[in-house]
Amino acid sequence: MAACLAAVGLGLATTPAAAANAVCVLACDTQDPSLAHQESFPVPNKDLNGRRLELHVSVTDDMAWASIDSGVTGDSVWLDRSWDGGATWEGLLGKASIPATWTGTRTLMYNITDPRNHRRGLVRACGDAAAVGCTNWAYPSVCDTLCDGTDAGQAAGDDQPVPSTTLYGRTIRLHVDQRNSMAWAAIDTGGAGDEIWLDRSWDGGSTWPDGSSLGRTSIPSGTTTRTAMYATRDPRGLLYGGAVRACGREAGHQEGSCTAWVRPAPSRARAAADALMASYDPYNGWWLSSWWNSAATLTSLIDFARTTGTHDYDWVIARTFDQNKGTFAAGVRSSDAIEGDFISRAVDDSGWWAIAWLDAYDYTRDSRYLNEAVTIGQYVQRYWDTGTCSGGVWWDRERTYKNAVTNGQYLWLTTALHQRIPGDTVWLQRAKSAAAWYRSSGMINSSGLVNDGLTSACANNGSTVWSYNQGLAIGGFTELWRTTGDSSLLSTARTLADAAITSATLTRAGVLTESCDIGSASCDDNQKQFKGIFMRHFADLAKATASSTYQNYVQKQADTLWAQDRSYLNTFGERWAGTTPNQTDWRTQAGALGALTAAAG
Repeated sequence: MAACLAAVGLGLATTPAAAANAVCVLACDTQDPSLAHQESFPVPNKDLNGRRLELHVSVTDDMAWASIDSGVTGDSVWLDRSWDGGATWEGLLGKASIPATWTGTRTLMYNITDPRNHRRGLVRACGDAAAVGCTNWAYPSVCDTLCDGTDAGQAAGDDQPVPSTTLYGRTIRLHVDQRNSMAWAAIDTGGAGDEIWLDRSWDGGSTWPDGSSLGRTSIPSGTTTRTAMYATRDPRGLLYGGAVRACGREAGHQEGSCTAWVRPAPSRARAAADALMASYDPYNGWWLSSWWNSAATLTSLIDFARTTGTHDYDWVIARTFDQNKGTFAAGVRSSDAIEGDFISRAVDDSGWWAIAWLDAYDYTRDSRYLNEAVTIGQYVQRYWDTGTCSGGVWWDRERTYKNAVTNGQYLWLTTALHQRIPGDTVWLQRAKSAAAWYRSSGMINSSGLVNDGLTSACANNGSTVWSYNQGLAIGGFTELWRTTGDSSLLSTARTLADAAITSATLTRAGVLTESCDIGSASCDDNQKQFKGIFMRHFADLAKATASSTYQNYVQKQADTLWAQDRSYLNTFGERWAGTTPNQTDWRTQAGALGALTAAAG
């Protein structure tokens, strides 16, 4: 509130800010304009003593550059970039002077927005030709389906998702057009001189340098007054899940008050995806600090796009691939070295990436993703070993453990590769061998639940039943049944599914629950994402069988998440029933997205 109240009397400064570090999004600042994928001119040229000053933008790259033409030696051109709506700016970016015998020059390219650090920028072209002048700022308004400043009378709906706030008899309300992700503020029974406005933040309400006092409106006495509508998503700038709040000031006491911050929810799955994207690092192309989790999260995002027909995040697929296909020393992406092609000593980590790239291939039909999955699959195949336990894939390169996750992946992966490679027989035979081995391995216990793995003596080790192991097995047997028509495979998948939804080991009060969701326990970064993986494969079985029992279970998870585990910012925690302690981060968000997408399908 202190920041909100301080904004009441804030006057806009118009002074240059100190230059910051280079911004990196899809490329880093100072990229050569010859590499731009597109060129547009979002603002009129500026005539500067007969010189033509021009701002160029590649929307595809979200980068800008400036040029000056019809000039003389010594004339100069540069970019200004502002992160606070034009109040202050980084000046002289890429400053270039016209050399002898030339009549014009241009700057290098600079990023307009910085989604990695949740900042939306403005840019303008400036020059010095016997006087200094600048074009208008580009993109002062955010545009999504609708643009900033649209009249609230054009809203597709009027929802009030957070409680109003009161101030000396005034009621300040936040209104949201959920379908279009737009918002506006209103004040009831205001007095002369009262004001109403909207704040917009790109980092969940931590800061709002370019979104303070949007649509600030003075109020005639005794009336209800509202602002215009403002967008909460900036697809051009790769900024999603903007948060908004309604604020007002009471004139007589010079005091203000604001509602809670909220993110719109155009649909359940879209709300989860928008909030998830706030954690994606577009420059490095992953969700920071978890290697295999990033692969599973990308899979969730692709499933969402394919299920809902939402294409806003299609660029994430290629970006993740291009930025991570190479080699990385231990500690950069994982505690293990990444040796190229998403491969490391952790066989299961490699398997998650193979699954992601098969999903990407299905969605885009780009053969490079299928080729990558084949490469990883061939690596995993090296660790199928009949010399120990008569078969199964080792969990790691050191061959220390045969476990459920790696072999569940292997069953699904070999089947999926066969389905996508015309004329294949090799992967199909491997899938059949994997299914036969899995069923006889002992990992499926007498209750139909999958324990974590095998002992050195090749017996069920009795270790924790995790939902993702159960889900991978369900998915693998379901897919192989689709391919072969062998009804015994579908029967196995059903047995595993029935055990999962009826046993208190994985389901409590109808809600999918890990052992680390109970009491005062907490899940580690790996375990936070397990349930979303289960839901992906369980929903596949529900679709294959058209079982109302399975479909109702899928819907129950989505309904419970939405009702009991969602914040005003559309973040979801580890515990879908909403009990405490409840951890929340991008891994739990990806897990929830998997469940919400499953229900949307």
